[in-house]
Amino acid sequence: MKVLGIESSCDETACAIVEDGKKILSNVVATQIPFHQIYKGVVPEIASRKHAEWILPVVRQALCEAQMNLCDVDAIAATNRPGLMGSLLVGLTFGKTLAWACGKPFLAVNHMMGHMYAAHLANDISYPYIGLLVSGGHSIIAKVNSFDDFEILGTTIDDSVGEAFDKVAKFYDLGYPGGVIIDKLSQKGDSCAFSFPVPKLDKGDHEFDVSFSGLKTAVIHQAEMFLNDGYENSVENIAASFQETACKTLVTRLVRAVKATSITTVVAGGGVAANSRLRAMLSARRNRQQGHRFPPLKLCGDNGAMIAGVAYHLLKRGDTSPLSTTACARIPQFKRGLANLEAFGRR
Repeated sequence: MKVLGIESSCDETACAIVEDGKKILSNVVATQIPFHQIYKGVVPEIASRKHAEWILPVVRQALCEAQMNLCDVDAIAATNRPGLMGSLLVGLTFGKTLAWACGKPFLAVNHMMGHMYAAHLANDISYPYIGLLVSGGHSIIAKVNSFDDFEILGTTIDDSVGEAFDKVAKFYDLGYPGGVIIDKLSQKGDSCAFSFPVPKLDKGDHEFDVSFSGLKTAVIHQAEMFLNDGYENSVENIAASFQETACKTLVTRLVRAVKATSITTVVAGGGVAANSRLRAMLSARRNRQQGHRFPPLKLCGDNGAMIAGVAYHLLKRGDTSPLSTTACARIPQFKRGLANLEAFGRR
């Protein structure tokens, strides 16, 4: 079963064709980074206009690379939430129109489910596992029971980890995208130079939650207060120390979730899953906790393959989406212990 998946939730125009939810026949991603760098962040109006300009050639290229025609595709899927409304509407409308014109089943896919599924495209992973979903908009720790069944254990109480990376990079005028730049600068810095504070969320309902607002503020406005003796106050040292603290915050909560659930497999997804220090920290724990899985770097960011992968399982189960399905910029507030349909709201 071959599914064509379209992803346009932010600033990547992407299309992929995936067979049986696993085999990637093509995966085309057109990035808008050069158009947003001057603004040090994504401009929604520019993003939606570029999606409208690029969506047709990207889909054509995906079909070409897979050596297929539309008649060879069994179903068409597109992201419908969450994301930038204008960007979502371009990909969703194109996908629905294509499905209608070709008489193919259509499936609307939650972007976050796609990110969590990305590691499955390159690994054989059994359920349940502890999922770490980290991106520019979300920081989620969940018990993942199936491809669309998430029990939310913890999330951010303020900024997402990706947002913190981008804001620190913007303050220090490092460029865009901030996460990638800080990761590279960290290779030249010393993570021991600054002792930035790790948020204390150890009690009650916040046992598995994370917080990055305080860390971001400390790095931006109070960096000199946390400089250790004998170290230089350089941007490389700031980047390395900030990244170390941010990753430590996530891993600490992950370890706590593993102990509480006795589930030793950890699967990461989202753009921040490409961070080299986060990968190193989790990989270093493999002797004690078996089964850490990451998506390939090319599947950490937004891509159509993860959307097609989720759509295959929905279609296999007998689910399809009506052509009246619309886009939704946000997903409902996370409620701990609830599974996908309430916490993620697929339709």
